[in-house]
Amino acid sequence: MPPKKVAAVTTEYRKWSHADVILRNLLDGYPDGTKPGLELVALVTDQVPKGDTSRALAKKHGFAIYESVADALTLGGKTLAVHGVLSIGEHGTYPTNDQGQTLYPRRRFFEDVCKVFEKTGKSVPVFNDKHLAATWDDAKWMYDRARKLFVPLMAGSSVPITWRKPNLVLPKDCELTGAVQIGYGPFEGYGFHALEGLQCMVERRKGGETGVRAVTCHPAKTMWEPLDNTPWAGPVLRAALDRVAAHAAGAVRELTAKSADAGTFEIEYRDGLRAFVVMPNGWIHEGDGGGFVFAGLRKGADTPDACQFYLQQPDPFAHFAELTRAIDHLVATGHAPYPVERTLVTTGVLDAAMRSRHEKGKRIETPHLAIAYSPTEWGPARGEIPKPQKK
Repeated sequence: MPPKKVAAVTTEYRKWSHADVILRNLLDGYPDGTKPGLELVALVTDQVPKGDTSRALAKKHGFAIYESVADALTLGGKTLAVHGVLSIGEHGTYPTNDQGQTLYPRRRFFEDVCKVFEKTGKSVPVFNDKHLAATWDDAKWMYDRARKLFVPLMAGSSVPITWRKPNLVLPKDCELTGAVQIGYGPFEGYGFHALEGLQCMVERRKGGETGVRAVTCHPAKTMWEPLDNTPWAGPVLRAALDRVAAHAAGAVRELTAKSADAGTFEIEYRDGLRAFVVMPNGWIHEGDGGGFVFAGLRKGADTPDACQFYLQQPDPFAHFAELTRAIDHLVATGHAPYPVERTLVTTGVLDAAMRSRHEKGKRIETPHLAIAYSPTEWGPARGEIPKPQKK
């Protein structure tokens, strides 16, 4: 069967950008030597930095670079000429708002894609990299627009489908007492990764996902207080911190107190579950597979379940190959391998957390996040983790 033709809309295309680590799998195949059933035929780059690699790759691989989304999706003609679209709105030089959110043009990209769908009377699957948009209003507009035009939509990051150490998949319909997710790095950009790690776990609890009631962002000065005041949280937090592969030698609380970019998201779910995303910047390091760690306590269990979401880096960044496999499934079947509602929830939680942080730790009620969905069985990567490539 010939590969499905896809177009990609990107903010920028340079070495180790998200455009690079995703689209390289279409151009060169997966690290294990197999190839996806997708062919990149058209590309749009919103910005062209000095280190741009897309022009040389277009000459090497034979895909076309267009100035507009409409031309990319129609290959310069009048009818929709691709089987799928990858919208990769990550990296590049873009402004931030007062809440510290980077305003990547993800809604603009999706608007332009949907204009083509509406004009041609046909829709094809779309993948949106990371959170749907910086703000809830834009994210909800995208979700609603996709439903109106019957667009099979998938979104999110590579964290939920990367390797887990150990390979922890919570039993579906398990009863969770509480959960802690560790994250690291830029508060918004990597805070989203942490939220996706948390959500792909807790959505498997009894009753599935029913939504989020409120979100509070506790700054570095008070980030440990809500955990100290929650009876179940002590051992769960310890189990999570114990699995962090790389961190400073000092005491975590002392070092995070000195960081302007440390903090805790407190998430109150509508069914009564409470969870925490802890960003111990100043103590945690990026090395040895990254610092995204989940720990959760099941009802009746003596000890928490815990795992690291292992990110293989640097090259070949094989966790992005796992994300590309999910995109391949989306385009091949017309069905997202896991619900876009997961990313709608995490997008909304992150937006509320950034608002809470901006408003000095105010508790933000989130009636708009009464979003219910059931998880699928598309789980973490299996098999051997590809070894880093030699420089």
